[in-house]
Amino acid sequence: MNLFIRISILCSVLIGAAGVNAGAKVRLPSIFNDNMVLQQNTQAAIWGWTDKGKKVTIRPSWTSVRTVALPDADGKWFARVQTPAAGGPYTVVISDGEKIMLRNVLVGEVWFCSGQSNMEMPMRGFRNQPVEGAAEIILGAKPEKQIRMCTVKRRASLTPVTECEGSWMENTPEAVAATSATAYWFALKVQEQMGIPVGLLISEWGASTIETWMDRETIGSLFPGEFDLSFLDGHDLPKKKHQTPCTLFNGQINPLIPFTFKGMLWYQGESNRYRPEQYVRLQKEYVAMMRRLFENPDAPFYFVQIAPYRQEGETDFTSGYFCEAQQKSLEVIPHSGMATTTDLGECGCIHPRRKKEVGDRLAYLALVNDYGLKGINPVAPSYESVKFEDGNALVTMKVDGQGLSPWGADIKGFELAGADKVFHPALARVKDTKVVIVNCPEVPEPVAVRYCFRNYSEGNLYNCWGIPAGPFRSDDWDDLGRFQSK
Repeated sequence: MNLFIRISILCSVLIGAAGVNAGAKVRLPSIFNDNMVLQQNTQAAIWGWTDKGKKVTIRPSWTSVRTVALPDADGKWFARVQTPAAGGPYTVVISDGEKIMLRNVLVGEVWFCSGQSNMEMPMRGFRNQPVEGAAEIILGAKPEKQIRMCTVKRRASLTPVTECEGSWMENTPEAVAATSATAYWFALKVQEQMGIPVGLLISEWGASTIETWMDRETIGSLFPGEFDLSFLDGHDLPKKKHQTPCTLFNGQINPLIPFTFKGMLWYQGESNRYRPEQYVRLQKEYVAMMRRLFENPDAPFYFVQIAPYRQEGETDFTSGYFCEAQQKSLEVIPHSGMATTTDLGECGCIHPRRKKEVGDRLAYLALVNDYGLKGINPVAPSYESVKFEDGNALVTMKVDGQGLSPWGADIKGFELAGADKVFHPALARVKDTKVVIVNCPEVPEPVAVRYCFRNYSEGNLYNCWGIPAGPFRSDDWDDLGRFQSK
């Protein structure tokens, strides 16, 4: 075969391999591709670009109804398509005269997952930092399992961008190994319990602060003077772009708006731990912003309380104050829930290996609150009040009728202080359904009690469903002052 024929054949193969999409005028964001999941029983948002004056037709295989969209002056078109109850696989044909076909599309429950490195931590783990139980999950992954994942490629930007990189992947060992372990275990639990497809749309960046995920309008109008936004006007990206306000919103959130999802999972906070009071306000407004921009005002928001870790010193209190702030967020964010991790921390590693428990606890919140399952209480026990008498602290907890556990065993993590404000490790036991009795020989007249309030504490107070109590305190003393300037 001569060289000319070989070149001709090669060109034909390459042109054929490029497929219909290469020559099509209509164009879609990268998050609309084969293997994707669309939110069930909704008017799901679909958008893209074409030549001005073209008419775009959307034809899903689950219905005979066709949806038509017209581009604006810039060529962008937008439509909402009614999705059925969970099922699939389907095809979706999008045409402006030249067709794009999305294949192997499922309809089910889509969850948006974001945060920093503990959300990022993939099933395969980080270097020298494994994920417990990952090998079995990775090797057991099968494409027929109706879980799909799309992880957005990292991108920071000074201005909002309209496109990002990300592809939906089937449930294969390679894809699962590269997917957020927390998010995947959440999806696995929901999919197995509900028997419907679950999609994970993941956008994260390790060590990011919450303000990087918020838009300029929210930061500028609601937090005036608290953040310098001048760098957004024509300057270069700062070195710590993942800790610079608005940059990750611009690069990794704005291109996704208004993709239709069920709810949000959030695993972030370590990078904001020196600003606990501000964090309550930030997290509240982050959620309000996301619900508004994604046109999903009732979207559930489930987040993870940071786990015990030595931080700047295992006996310091920065994590305790921050966990307290996360607890307060529950009071100001409607339709929210928190997965506690008091029992999962590792003193020497900020990325705890037991991600299954984290994903499961998030899933319990969704299964009970959003999918109507009954029989368990996924809400962590929380502090209600304390009474001091006869040298003891009688701590009353908010907990369901099943009560606290473990019964008849020592409870770790409690401390007592007297008028000198010096805390000492204390002995504690569950007294009755809601009360823990705490005492300490070194503190004969206690006036304050704390539980797992230091950066690294080991606690074992649970409800009867295995959900641990988070850190709490009875006092209002300010011993965080020395960290405020950091």
